[in-house]
Amino acid sequence: MNSSSKLDNLFDPTLVAAQQPNWPGGKDGAPLARAVADLKALPPLVFAGECDDLKAKIAEAAAGRAFWLQGGDCAETFASATADSIRNRIKTILQMAAVLQYHSSLPVIKVGRMAGQFAKPRSNDLETRGDVTLPAYRGDAVNDIEFTESARTPDPQRLVRVYNTSAATLNLVRAFTRGGFADLRQVHEWNKGFIRDSKFGEKYEQMATEIGRALAFMASAGVDPEQFKAVDFYASHEALIIEYEKALTRIDSRTELPYDVSGHFIWIGERTRQLDGAHVDFASKVRNPIGVKLGPKSTVEDALALIAKLNPDDEPGRITFITRMGAKTIREVLPKLVEGVTKSGAQVLWVCDPMHGNTFESKNGYKTRNFEDVLDEVRGFFEVHKKLGTHPGGIHIELTGDDVTECLGGGNEVSEKDLESRYETACDPRLNHSQSLELSFLVAEMLRDR
Repeated sequence: MNSSSKLDNLFDPTLVAAQQPNWPGGKDGAPLARAVADLKALPPLVFAGECDDLKAKIAEAAAGRAFWLQGGDCAETFASATADSIRNRIKTILQMAAVLQYHSSLPVIKVGRMAGQFAKPRSNDLETRGDVTLPAYRGDAVNDIEFTESARTPDPQRLVRVYNTSAATLNLVRAFTRGGFADLRQVHEWNKGFIRDSKFGEKYEQMATEIGRALAFMASAGVDPEQFKAVDFYASHEALIIEYEKALTRIDSRTELPYDVSGHFIWIGERTRQLDGAHVDFASKVRNPIGVKLGPKSTVEDALALIAKLNPDDEPGRITFITRMGAKTIREVLPKLVEGVTKSGAQVLWVCDPMHGNTFESKNGYKTRNFEDVLDEVRGFFEVHKKLGTHPGGIHIELTGDDVTECLGGGNEVSEKDLESRYETACDPRLNHSQSLELSFLVAEMLRDR
């Protein structure tokens, strides 16, 4: 895969890109131009064939024959890109996938919010503390979370560091998922070092024992398929910083079509899905599978217009709608969207993001979510699809493999007071390992009974 003159006129430079940093020198300035030039000279992080493989799996999920599991950090940081942190996130997703697949008998598509999720949209460009006002923290791709003028000044060279950190992360992900770590016979090992004193920890061990017996029986019969020894694991992020995504777009040598090689799956956020904006235009031009976040104010007309723009040829697996409605509104808003899109004949995968619509500030000042609200939104998602006879295709979760205390509730009952002990997120609160495992068992029950 290499660049060609085809890329020169692919994107419309006059379109407005929402939620962009105020780079020194502006979007046409020398600092950003230098970073973009560096990125354009670098090799792909992922390959077009891998994107096509994922698209085919999404098509299977959209048809009701697979389930999508997407999880990882709200916002990755350079400091958290350690072997232990990456391994724990992968272990958590592998555990969740094992639970979902075992109880539903459906293939589970494993997708990490990692190796690129370094930028976040913000409500305001500025943040004020006391009498000091500085640029808001927009993720490590743009500036630093430390509240000083130098740290908060956007620096385009951070985009090159995003690439390098993503490359290191993907290298480790591939080693873990292809080098024996993800072997299903290690299903007990994935739980070592994690909290096991909750009822769901015990439940997982029981399930792992049953899987082990089944695998031993198959081995005794001479059956030992390669699919048990490694997993396909895909990288995803919000395609937010438009110059980064453009700089990592390449022409596939097999097909002569453009792919965004910064990740296998990219999505457009609720704040950047303007039909006449740069993000939707960009996504319409690249051949990756594309996600779009839909909030509680989304209409059927919005959804159909996005489908027409992003997938005019109705290519299977191309479009995933990630709904983020909030537990209080999903049962009211989602049915109209699903029904309207289904009636149009469009093929999309429906995925539930139960995190972003359920955020609030605790009494002691922490941005948090209640586990019961997260669970209730997932319940509502399944209820709507069951009533309409459509497939609840997946979940999109902000999680970590560490035992943080950022979301309230769950089997281990994180309280408001507990938020003070291990609140480590750079942006939004994440489910910890125990809460993630608990959610997977509860979702597995819904999936089995769908």
